[in-house]
Amino acid sequence: MKSKINPLKVQAWVIGIGTLLMAIKFIAHLITQSNAILSDALESIINVMAGCFAFYSLWLSKKPKDSNHPYGHGKIEFISAGFEGGMIIIAALFILFEAIHSFIEPPGVKNLDIGICLVAVSGLINYILGFYLIKHGKMHHSDAMKADGKHLQTDTYTSIGLVAGLVLVYYTKLLWLDAVIAMLMGLLILTTGYGLIRKSLAGLMDEADTDVIAGLLPVFNENRKDNWIDLHNLRLVKYGSNFHIDAHVTLPWFYTLQQSHEEVTAIERLASEKFHEDIELFIHADPCLPFSCSICQLINCAERKHPFVKRLEWTMENTLKNEKHRA
Repeated sequence: MKSKINPLKVQAWVIGIGTLLMAIKFIAHLITQSNAILSDALESIINVMAGCFAFYSLWLSKKPKDSNHPYGHGKIEFISAGFEGGMIIIAALFILFEAIHSFIEPPGVKNLDIGICLVAVSGLINYILGFYLIKHGKMHHSDAMKADGKHLQTDTYTSIGLVAGLVLVYYTKLLWLDAVIAMLMGLLILTTGYGLIRKSLAGLMDEADTDVIAGLLPVFNENRKDNWIDLHNLRLVKYGSNFHIDAHVTLPWFYTLQQSHEEVTAIERLASEKFHEDIELFIHADPCLPFSCSICQLINCAERKHPFVKRLEWTMENTLKNEKHRA
């Protein structure tokens, strides 16, 4: 069920707090002159920029369909996730460059105790923000919010490693470890950026979302009618928080057009009420064939040609195929 909290307000709060955390990290860098802390501060710039783009994508994805966008504007959320991934990769490359440069000209790291405290507090707040974003992203089926939340939580993980490394530098006085920590953080951030771009491309290329389909099939199986003989050629496309599903359902061949329409409408209503309210189905009704009798549960069917054999459970394997099923 969706949260009553407006996702745009959630995202706006995240941007505001993220801007404050970014300022704190840059202050920590000025105090300590640590390249590792600078790398964390630079990633915070990406956090704020990505948060702003996510806000825009959420606003645009909520706009109603129009003549130029008959499926809505939800695809912008995939572009947002890809943009965020690209910005993360740029930040990671800059962090690696700075870390390598510090090996050549080591900075005079100082006041690490203050820097450690500031980074630790910022990391904790980022984790809470990330958890909050992911939670509401799942409620609203928003890839932009979930991507931004995962980014913030990744920032927390890097902050944990950063704090641990800075504590080591503080007690060992081995200043070159600061550059090593920055390089490790850069590599970790690089993998996060790649993951977001990969997910963005998957959405733009309409890659099958098996998790969503796996969640929908139990709803159909538990609530199906006896005259819903078969379900096949099931396909799903996601546009932001909206799902568009195409499917073929096999109904008794002797049904009138009105009867078939009523059954198709019942399936659409079931998916909307039990699974996700922002779902649009395009269902093609197929007439049953003689071999369909083996999986047809209609009792006392006057047109039955073969005996009933078994109830066919609709699974990921058999519903995605474009073919009628038999026992």
